[in-house]
Amino acid sequence: MTPVTSLPLTRVPDPADAPVLRWGILAPGGIASSFVRALAAHTTQRVVACGSRSTARAQEFAHEHGLERAHGSYEQLLADPGVDVVYVASPHSRHAEQALAAIEAGKHVLVEKSFTQDAGQAQAVVDAARAAGVTLMEAMWTRFLPHIDVLRQLLADGALGELVSVHADHGQFFPPDPRHRMFDPDAAGGALLDLGIYPVSFASFVLGTPTRVTARGTLTDTGVDRTVSMVLDGHPGTDAHALLGTTLAARTPTTAAVSGSAGRVEIGGPFYNPQSLTLVPLAGDRVSSPEPVITRSGGLAHQAAHFATLVEQGRQESPWLPWAESVAIMATLDEVRAQVGVVYPGE
Repeated sequence: MTPVTSLPLTRVPDPADAPVLRWGILAPGGIASSFVRALAAHTTQRVVACGSRSTARAQEFAHEHGLERAHGSYEQLLADPGVDVVYVASPHSRHAEQALAAIEAGKHVLVEKSFTQDAGQAQAVVDAARAAGVTLMEAMWTRFLPHIDVLRQLLADGALGELVSVHADHGQFFPPDPRHRMFDPDAAGGALLDLGIYPVSFASFVLGTPTRVTARGTLTDTGVDRTVSMVLDGHPGTDAHALLGTTLAARTPTTAAVSGSAGRVEIGGPFYNPQSLTLVPLAGDRVSSPEPVITRSGGLAHQAAHFATLVEQGRQESPWLPWAESVAIMATLDEVRAQVGVVYPGE
């Protein structure tokens, strides 16, 4: 195999070049604020409205971000004829219900990750979008970043040789608080769906869907997962293992690496943010991709631009994160939860 001496250029376009949609924000919280700021700074997208269960909260969010309209209910937002696409930014336990409502209203829908609470809900949302003819996508923003596209091309070219392992982790520290959504079973809290989704989705991107899942974990006093370690294997066409971890009790390195017989790719922490990556070939010099033009949470602009392009092209799902993969990722998370012993209310 010829040693790799340079990296491919990213094919991710400038988010400012995407066709313009009129966005409505469902559930104005922290991630919604980051999303709106990213769009304002790096795209020509128009965020025109928000909807909240609280009229005061909707008005506060609209004033903060300069939106045209504030709706005091989700139903009013979905009925707004001036909204083309709804960004669902509520807790995981509400994603399916709200995505289905948006689809029924004829809106295109971008749903925060994790896509839903479980695989059954994910499939129901996908089936509804398919029947309605609208565009639907999970907002796994990392999948649409420039450095991930560089990795996508390296994998397609076989630059790493036979894949052997994927390592990735994501841990953040949250002070124990039963009132916080991260500790709330009713909100589908815990580390896995909020933080662990990143390494699990990364492993899916590199290796595909595993047929074997082994997981160990500890729980919080409220019964959600505190720390989880995972080994995923049995992926189609490879003997590679994914070694993954997540926790809400400590800030971990949040790095990722893909190793193969011809070399490895290293992504520093946080691996899920816009940044460079480094190829370390078995023979030859290390080579790194350029530092990103758009950094930190500004990278949320890339997924919005990609989604807007899909809508403009009349495509219902993304080739970079197809519906079947989002459903399969939820099935993997379901199996991890089952082995760790996390059961949400109503399950």
